[in-house]
Amino acid sequence: MTVKDIMKYIESEYNIITNTPCEMCGGNYLAENLQVNLINDMPFDVCSCICSHCGHEKAFEFYAPFIDEKNNKKFKKNLN
Repeated sequence: MTVKDIMKYIESEYNIITNTPCEMCGGNYLAENLQVNLINDMPFDVCSCICSHCGHEKAFEFYAPFIDEKNNKKFKKNLN
C-alpha cells in the first residue's frame, strides 16, 4: 500500500466518524486521539472520540490493513 492509499484509508475512517451520530444525543463526534492497537493479534486503528454536544465518549475501531505482516511482527514485539 502506498502512502496515498493509507491516507485515503484513514480519511475514510474520519468520514465514518463524522457521519455517525452520537447514540446519546444525536450530536457529532470529534476525533481526539488515533492509535494503532492489536486486538486479537490483528492491527486496528482505534480512534477515541467525544461528542461535541453532550461529551459522550466513544472508541471507533477500524482494521489497519496497511500494517503488513513484517511490520506487524515488529509492532507486536514493541507492544510487549
